[in-house]
Amino acid sequence: MRRTTPIPADVEEHRDEHWHRQGSLAVETVLDAEHFIERTGFAACLADMRRPGPSLYVAVCGRRDAVMPRNVQTDPEASLTWQLKDQLVRRGKTYYAKLWRGKAMFLAPRMIPYFHAVWGLRRRDEAQRLSLEAHTVLRVLRNAWELGTADLRAESHVTDRRVFTQALDELQAAMLVVPSEVVYQPRFTYIWTLGVGRFPEALTRRVPRATAVREIARCFLAGAGMTIPGEMARVTGLPRAEAGRGNQALVKEGYATMPARGVYTLVARPQAPARIK
Repeated sequence: MRRTTPIPADVEEHRDEHWHRQGSLAVETVLDAEHFIERTGFAACLADMRRPGPSLYVAVCGRRDAVMPRNVQTDPEASLTWQLKDQLVRRGKTYYAKLWRGKAMFLAPRMIPYFHAVWGLRRRDEAQRLSLEAHTVLRVLRNAWELGTADLRAESHVTDRRVFTQALDELQAAMLVVPSEVVYQPRFTYIWTLGVGRFPEALTRRVPRATAVREIARCFLAGAGMTIPGEMARVTGLPRAEAGRGNQALVKEGYATMPARGVYTLVARPQAPARIK
């Protein structure tokens, strides 16, 4: 992203603490990872320094200049991030799926209702907004409740791999379907289930969209310390105008200030909690 506004050194240090971009805060275990996601509210999975916002991979590296190597299979930090992702999916205490534009994201349970208010799809709208293939896959999964990738493709009769993958991505983006398990033997596969089965209260709670956008903005600003034009939109997937309205709502309530157009800063930057061992 081309920055028109520089990030001050003290803000970068704030992000180092809150996004675990310090060696002393590096994520090493699945409990560390759950604590990190709960604190940040939401985080990318394998994004590196080239994409703003909190990332599990950067937190595993414990440094702000982390760059994903070309050969991720032999990189210990990328490998650990992938292993932690599998463990997080298995434990089911954080929400994980491909959300907007197919980006894999973790959500803390407290943030699920807000993201669902923006990107979730209600049942009454499924027939009009889902593709035929996605609707077919969803119907099968609602009957079976949980299926592996190959079985789900066979049961839905969506046999074209590309079309099937697009249908699954569509269902994940609508916050209807999530992976519940990762299996490597006898072959690699995901086990798929309904999101509402894992997070029933969070996905059935009704939140006004304006409230959701404001709380997503609050969550990002708490960890970022400051946001520059276009940054929050890029991290969260919100349209820039809507992201701006969320930040402006924080200014109105005194949570943030706007020193320049499109620039928002916390009134008081909270200290990151000490790491729990």
